[in-house]
Amino acid sequence: MYWTLPTATFFISIFLMLCGMLVWELVSPTIERSGFLIISTTRGTRFFLGLLGSAFIHLAWLGFTDLSLWIALPISAVWMIIVMRWG
Repeated sequence: MYWTLPTATFFISIFLMLCGMLVWELVSPTIERSGFLIISTTRGTRFFLGLLGSAFIHLAWLGFTDLSLWIALPISAVWMIIVMRWG
């Protein structure tokens, strides 16, 4: 794989988010809760489902539009916030 600045930024961002989730878990242990998702989830589960949903948003954006992929970034960020807060 050819490492470009956007590729490196993506993987560094994911790594930093995982480190942040680790610190958050150590400071405040999570409890399972139910939100709008069908299953009861922990903070880590909601994070994973948010990342997975963001990937699908980007793939759908690539498949159904000819617009810039950078437009899908705020949409997936909003999805991530919604899943982490109310999922």
